[in-house]
Amino acid sequence: MERSFKEEVEKLKLADGEVFHGEAILAVTKALLQSGVSYVGGYQGAPVSHVMDVLNDARGILEDLGVHVETNANEAGAAAMLGASINYPMRGAVAFKSTVGTNVASDALSNLASAGVKGGAMIVLGEDYGEGASIIQERSHAFAMKSQIWLLDPRPNLPKIVEMVEHGFELSEASSTPVMLELRIRACHVQGSFKTKKNQAPKLSKKAFIENPDFDYSRICLPPATYAQEKHKIDVRWPAAVAFIREKKLNEFFEGEMRDLGIICQGGMYNATIRALQTLGLADAFGAARVPIYCMNVTYPMVPDEIVEFSRTKKSILIVEEGQPAFIEEQVLATLRRYDSNQVKVHGKDLLPMAGEYTGEVVLAGVARFLNKESALTSIKGLKQKAAELLGGLPVRPPGFCVGCPERPVFSAMKILEKDTGKFHMSADIGCHLFSTLPPFNMGNTVLGYGLGLASNSAVEPMFAKRTVTMMGDGGFWHNGLTTGIANTVFNKNDGVLVIMKNGYSSATGTQELPSSPQHSDTHAPDMSMERALAGIGVGWVKTVDNYRVGAVAKTLKEAMTSDYKGLKVIIAEGECQLERQRKLRPQVAEKLKKGERHIRVKYGVDEDTCTGDHSCIRLSGCPTLTIKDNPDPLRTDPVATVIDGCVGCGLCGENAHAAVLCPSFYRAEVIQNPTWWDKLWNASSLGK
Repeated sequence: MERSFKEEVEKLKLADGEVFHGEAILAVTKALLQSGVSYVGGYQGAPVSHVMDVLNDARGILEDLGVHVETNANEAGAAAMLGASINYPMRGAVAFKSTVGTNVASDALSNLASAGVKGGAMIVLGEDYGEGASIIQERSHAFAMKSQIWLLDPRPNLPKIVEMVEHGFELSEASSTPVMLELRIRACHVQGSFKTKKNQAPKLSKKAFIENPDFDYSRICLPPATYAQEKHKIDVRWPAAVAFIREKKLNEFFEGEMRDLGIICQGGMYNATIRALQTLGLADAFGAARVPIYCMNVTYPMVPDEIVEFSRTKKSILIVEEGQPAFIEEQVLATLRRYDSNQVKVHGKDLLPMAGEYTGEVVLAGVARFLNKESALTSIKGLKQKAAELLGGLPVRPPGFCVGCPERPVFSAMKILEKDTGKFHMSADIGCHLFSTLPPFNMGNTVLGYGLGLASNSAVEPMFAKRTVTMMGDGGFWHNGLTTGIANTVFNKNDGVLVIMKNGYSSATGTQELPSSPQHSDTHAPDMSMERALAGIGVGWVKTVDNYRVGAVAKTLKEAMTSDYKGLKVIIAEGECQLERQRKLRPQVAEKLKKGERHIRVKYGVDEDTCTGDHSCIRLSGCPTLTIKDNPDPLRTDPVATVIDGCVGCGLCGENAHAAVLCPSFYRAEVIQNPTWWDKLWNASSLGK
């Protein structure tokens, strides 16, 4: 199933004074256990996908402590779990991707923040902003401000991250407010060490039950309680949070000899800032900088006294704040004005980019501008020019489906179908299948959110003279699609074609289990069927096809688009994710070969004499293992197609050639390993013929 952390989770058992070595996500999990959490949950999404993998592999350790672990259906379900901390002194934590996951969870989070909490409540957010992100470019800061949820942005250093998890629960309880712990992708994967503490069994748990239910109308989000809750946020909770942050020194001051200058940075930007100063010769290898730094491990709420004190002796400060809007910069300017500290010149977005990820190079350029180091700027320009020279000749190579991916054949079938039907509108969805929007397929007109493809298609479908198509993955189906898309379409008697990619897992995030996965761990219920769910909700036209049979897929699609049936037509395109299939097969095959047992491996290839060299097969497939090589015939100049090592034997290349009536150059061969005497005899007789 998902990536295994069975060996690494043993580190979660470390006791007082021992040393943990490893990755940040595992360190966060250890910090949760050291903090005495009663329950944990979440929904997978980069860059915190493997939080759930770690928790699932650590179920035995958590069960021993009485901690409840939940794999939630979506981010809203995860956030709603934190409702347990509203009435009871139970510490709880959930994890999901931001900002799209935060948006899904917004209803629950708004209610949670309004009611307030008794027990510490923490949301571990994967802040997916920047060049490596797979989502819209937004920050979590605005959501924290909107709902008055305190936002922790720890310096990417394992001891500091662990400390902020532990203090985060204390801050939550001291101010009766949930907190967010924001981790960027580099922070999630940073390696390091810290001294551990003993895991704390929660006061209330599956081993220490709640005796009586607690009811307090002031914690219900209905008028007039909501009016009092909003006032309580501002008059009581906010000052309590600021006082706690100041008292516990959650933000850090780093002294430096250049006292007339200063840098204020988000905690998550500290490493990039220090690296820039090191490159400029203004910090040593251990991080001791000559320029004073105020590192904000808590970016909301801000502590005005600390900002004023840091700026008091400065002539000029630089604010390193990633993304837009510039919440911190504007607040610093307002604070200094309010405290009559106008002598300080504040730089920020005037020297650093208005938007986009603050990579090491970007921060270096901004800090160099701030310090007026022209030589550093010249060096940076030289590096950029050199990189451009090296990369200029490389062809554009967009990302794409994995080798043997069962979703690629469906889009090949759609390209074939376009020859008969003409181009059609396709509403895309979040998931691996979104690679269809890239070459060679270039299909997918809109994408509005996970599981929302069909909902986004509802106003488009009636405006076309022919039917439109919607994509949805089995992950999106269970996350949101069944209710917001399918139920909505059936209820409104809308027409259209929905293709559900049933690859068996939440593949784009690490192949975590879904309710309809072909196999389940003991902690999950088996045999939750999409087909039964569709029938139960009233879908009357459902057909299942084998993804790899391209001709059959194209035929079924054409039937759906031309059928007299009025209403939603669902095609379940079924084919197991090849990553998971290969992970299961490889050890099985290795064991067979080790025992000397017979094994047949399918291999595909191209007959060089038959290949016409027009490469239609490549344009219809896009498989990385189907490429070109020099033509061995000296009288022909066009390169021929070839199948290189890495092919998993899915057969798509041959299927495409047959379905699209391309040249018959593909062949299928069976490689027999550990052949029997009969295999050898048959081979010898065949060669004799």
